Amino acid sequence: MTAIRPGHDGDGPAMAALIATIFTEYENCPFVPEEFPELAAPASHYAARQGALWVVEEVGQIVGCLALYETWEKGVFALAKVYLAADRRGSGLAARLLERAEAFATDRGGSRLTLWSDTRFASGHAFYRKHGFQQEAGVRQVHDVARTVEFRFSRPIPVPGG
Repeated sequence: MTAIRPGHDGDGPAMAALIATIFTEYENCPFVPEEFPELAAPASHYAARQGALWVVEEVGQIVGCLALYETWEKGVFALAKVYLAADRRGSGLAARLLERAEAFATDRGGSRLTLWSDTRFASGHAFYRKHGFQQEAGVRQVHDVARTVEFRFSRPIPVPGG
């Protein structure tokens, strides 16, 4: 059975394993645990930033995750840790995670969602575009082992009933 549930701090190791597996799909994209300190206590990390974490669990295994936190910009919430196992993509699970994040942000007065995504993650970019995100101008360098360069995407949160 597949369930989307709030994430817990104890989900960090399973999230790390999921992300490490996904990174193997891309050239020169190693998973370096030290570059992900938030995975030591992921739920607490995002809660401290006025956000939340959700995971997709199947038979006790984490197969997806999505986090959200409030940025310094009024009404803007950022998506993070948006990952779904390759064999679950296209199933609607990522869209369901996104709906939870959008509802969370809306309940807290959010008006916009934003995120940064590795330039190599083309299938993720297609998902974001399908869900109304627009790629913004410019890139940022992460200065990590993989020399990651990221695109920024954003979109307004629809007004309920609007």
